[in-house]
This record gives sequence, C-alpha cells and structure tokens, in this order.
Amino acid sequence: MPLPGELAELADRVRNWGRWGDDDELGTANLLDDAAARRGAAAVRSGRRVPLAVDLKRDGIQIGQPAGRYNPIISFTAINERDPYAPGIWEGTDEILTMSTCAGTHIDALSHVSYDDQLYNGYPTSSTSAFAGATKLGAEKLVPIVTRGILLDLPRLKGVEGLDEVSPGYAVTGDDLDAAADAAGITVEPGDVVLVRTGEMRHYREGRRNRYALGKDYQMPGLSVQSVQWMRDHDVAGAFTDTYAYENMPPTQPDWSDCLAVHLLQVRDMGLLQGQNWDLEDLAVVCAEAGQWDVLLTAVPEPLVGAASAPVAPVATL
Repeated sequence: MPLPGELAELADRVRNWGRWGDDDELGTANLLDDAAARRGAAAVRSGRRVPLAVDLKRDGIQIGQPAGRYNPIISFTAINERDPYAPGIWEGTDEILTMSTCAGTHIDALSHVSYDDQLYNGYPTSSTSAFAGATKLGAEKLVPIVTRGILLDLPRLKGVEGLDEVSPGYAVTGDDLDAAADAAGITVEPGDVVLVRTGEMRHYREGRRNRYALGKDYQMPGLSVQSVQWMRDHDVAGAFTDTYAYENMPPTQPDWSDCLAVHLLQVRDMGLLQGQNWDLEDLAVVCAEAGQWDVLLTAVPEPLVGAASAPVAPVATL
C-alpha cells in the first residue's frame, strides 16, 4: 500500500535510493566519514562523559504495547559453580539473556519498517524471513557511530520541563529544530547526529512507565512529518530521541493511515539512522551547565546478524 496523499510527494523529495549505489545497505551511515569523526573529537573540551542508555531490566520500558516486545529476562545457567573438568578453585556465574532488541535504548536497522513491499533502497520485504532474519539491511550493517552529536533541547528552548506541557501530542517541526540549533549557536553539518530532547524520559525516570510508553490519553510529543525535510536538507547521519514512539502521536489522519509516517519516510525512504529511548536528561543538565550543546557522540550497535534493531549504549563526551 502506498503512502497517502502528500506524504508520497514528500517521500519522493527525501528519498536516498541509489545515492550511494544500487547495492547500498548503510543509508545515511555513509555520512559518518573521517571529517565527521574529527568534528566530533573537536567538540571535546573538558572530557566529561555522560552515558545516554537506560538500564536494561525486568521492569524496564516495555509494557506490552505493542505486543511481543519484552524487557530483558536474565536466566542463570550457573551460580558460583565450578567446572568439574577444569583445574583450580575458581567458581563462576553465567546467564542467558532474553529480550527484544528494541527493549531499551536502541538503533533501528534499515530493515525495521517498510511499505509497498519495499525496504530502503528498493530491497524487497521478502528478503526478511523467520528462518534467515533480515538478509538485507540487518543490524550487523549498522556502523559504529563516532561523530558530532548536537543536543536540540526543545523544552529548554520553550521554558518548560517537557513538550507535553505545551501540548500532550506536540509535533516537532523543522522550525523547532532550527530554533534549537540557533539557540545553541550551532550550524548543523552533514554527518552530524541530532539528539532531540522532548523531556518525555522524565516520566520513565520517575517511575511512570505507562505514562512514558502510552502518553497522555495516547498523545505524546515527538518528531512530526514536518521535520522530515529538515533531516534531509541538513544531511544528518542520524536522529535519536528520548521518547518511546519516536514521533508524535496520534497520527494526523482519522483512520491512522499515516501511522508511523516519520519512521517510514526516514528509515525506508531516507535510510536515516534513528532510535528511541535515549536518556538525554543528564546530558541536558551538563550541557546547560557548560553552555555547550555539541558533543563527541560514540555509539556502537550490537552487530546482531539479521536483526531489525540493535541495543546500544551511547556516550556523549563534552
């Protein structure tokens, strides 16, 4: 099924298919070049490091919506036990981890979403199967991110704790992103990564798991369709948010035919690296104290062959 209405025209404008070759599986990761890494390194002034990942735990972010997503479950296979066939007095503990790849802080692989039977760069959706996984655009194709990260702190710009105080389903536009970059005194360059803070993570950190995952009456702030062209015009390598859904909810169409349109346009058409559940609360405090909004961002996705998302533990260094 094609995108509805004007969204199809927007898809045509932002699409990167063929830009880096007909067999490309990296998408905007191609923009993470040596110059981007050097620009990130130049952002380091004090050397202070701020982790951006949420803890992976049994009572984590996932609450069963959508169905089939599970918080981490650790099952122990050995607890302070010895191998009777090995010498020494050592004892060891081991475990098995079961979790959804997008259970916590993660990056979406380009096989994550599709429409019209096609993935990024025209690869068919049939390239993913239950047996083989994503044989094209799998999480193992995600590259280590070493670049300049730019915190776009929208609640700070508007003088509130979170965008939900302005509107429960606040739709972040390109104008909002421009205003935040201007306030930071930063010109966004190709290969940069934007860290878009909405303030939603404060609900999760304060124990309101359902509020974080479901919003207020199923309304939650996030990136809107009106931000997609901005991402393409600035040639950012990635966009990561502190929200569960990534984009604002609910969709604009009464029948929800544009549900997850930002995902579709960015991942399937642009090949943009994106991810959710990035904890930007501590970073916002540190950046405000330092008066610095650009950082060295390092994030290495787990190379899960054939997966559609990958857990990541990003770090921002000022």
